[in-house]
Amino acid sequence: MNHLEKFARFIKIEHTLFSLPLIYSGVFLAAKESPSFSLLVLVFIGATGARTAALALNRIIDREIDRRNPRTIVRELPSGRMTLLEALGVLALGVMIYFGAAAMISAFCLLLAPIPLIVFTLYPYMKRFTPFAHFGVGLGLAMGPLGGWFAVQNSFDNLLPGLLLSLFTLFWVAGFDIIYSTLDEVFDREQNLFSFSSVFGKKRALRYSALLHIAAFMALVVLFVLSIQAIAAVPFLVLSGILLYLEQKKADNVELAFFRINAVLGFNILGMIVTGVYFG
Repeated sequence: MNHLEKFARFIKIEHTLFSLPLIYSGVFLAAKESPSFSLLVLVFIGATGARTAALALNRIIDREIDRRNPRTIVRELPSGRMTLLEALGVLALGVMIYFGAAAMISAFCLLLAPIPLIVFTLYPYMKRFTPFAHFGVGLGLAMGPLGGWFAVQNSFDNLLPGLLLSLFTLFWVAGFDIIYSTLDEVFDREQNLFSFSSVFGKKRALRYSALLHIAAFMALVVLFVLSIQAIAAVPFLVLSGILLYLEQKKADNVELAFFRINAVLGFNILGMIVTGVYFG
């Protein structure tokens, strides 16, 4: 049990609450009906594998930075509770699960499967040379809705709705990653690491975060108008705007803004799209 708890903490399994609803949103948006249960299971398995690989890569690549940061030194690798070999084993397992699920979905998905892994590998390095690292994090999670879309469509045809959902995810995640970076503003500046907070200061960084969340909501509105068009789904759209606003208002409470509001927002987006599918 202790080992299981250690590995669960290492890959932050609760962060799946951000990505999984958006991945399933891509599935339902592409299907425009109830997807098969087997596809939903395969998507869940693939998402779990991809998320495991992404977190393992992040922790492995950043282990020396985490060791110097008082906030992150308690993580499994820098604290010594997990060895690098164990972390590499978690990474290998996640990659195998991810590729296995992609292969079972379709040859098309298997062909595209390496692309998210490339993004997951590159974006942790971005903060070493550019404050736009937040967009790398956003791009990593924005691959999820497209993955859900391709799991159904298996082609690039009529991709606009999937792209709009991914664009929403990109702006949303980049915006809340800027909020999260305020926790390390001083550390990043001292260590010559780049974030909006360390480069522009917290106040200005949060203004940029707000602009990104406005852009995210605009992408969601366009998606709603073009693809959802269901009166019953309007409350979900309105609630999305309210949650993004609350995330900005509560930016000083990172636990509330980053974890709780974001988890609700992800499921709200899924609710909007499922409602559009069944009542549109």
